[in-house]
Amino acid sequence: MPVRLTRSGRTATLTLDRPPLNILDIPMLEELATQLEGLRQDPSLHILILEGAGTRAFSAGVAIEDHVPEKLQAMLETFHRALRTLRELPAISLAVVQGHCLGGGMELATCCDLLLASEDAGFGLPEVELGCFPPAAAALYPRRLGVGRSLDLLLTGRRLGGREAHELGLATWIAASEDLQERRRTLLANLNTRSAAVARLIKEAVRQGEQLPFDEALRANEDIYLEKLASTADMQEGLDAFEQRRPAEWKHR
Repeated sequence: MPVRLTRSGRTATLTLDRPPLNILDIPMLEELATQLEGLRQDPSLHILILEGAGTRAFSAGVAIEDHVPEKLQAMLETFHRALRTLRELPAISLAVVQGHCLGGGMELATCCDLLLASEDAGFGLPEVELGCFPPAAAALYPRRLGVGRSLDLLLTGRRLGGREAHELGLATWIAASEDLQERRRTLLANLNTRSAAVARLIKEAVRQGEQLPFDEALRANEDIYLEKLASTADMQEGLDAFEQRRPAEWKHR
């Protein structure tokens, strides 16, 4: 399988398994979208990790041969289906990036909620060099980076390392390459101490803040708090545990 799914409890890992560069062709994008759609329906999933096989690349992007006119529509529809599903995933998504993360690979990684990058990772959107542009990045980055920084990346196609990606806000955390896996384990250990039910609602609330004007987002988040959060077993457990001065025992519901 070009996209390998492994599972450990409430954590799933999708590995782009087409080394050395994990190039995304249409069959691989179809498999990725299908796997993500299955995971979106899994209420027990708490964390999804997205990574590339090997150390040379997360992914160096979408296959050049799939940019020809007769394949272009199928490529875009399949890729964007995967990206939409990833963005809609109720569980927390974490991209772990080392090596090349270019073009569609960069779009895929930065569509995740969180991104851990090695300092020597290489990000870039080189589509302009081929006479095209990355539609998902053009849709996602202006809100995240601002118009000027988005145009900088898309118009120049320049490369940036993990540290600059972190400074721009594209990478949530960075780590030295030799410390990347330990940092990953530490992050997962922390996230797994939280209630999966509450984490889903936090993610839903943050999406409201991302997409709506402040007053509308605040009203939407009041509704989430009162109608969804307040009825969870884990909110009551958290309050009880605090009052009783004991660790919470989450039910994840």
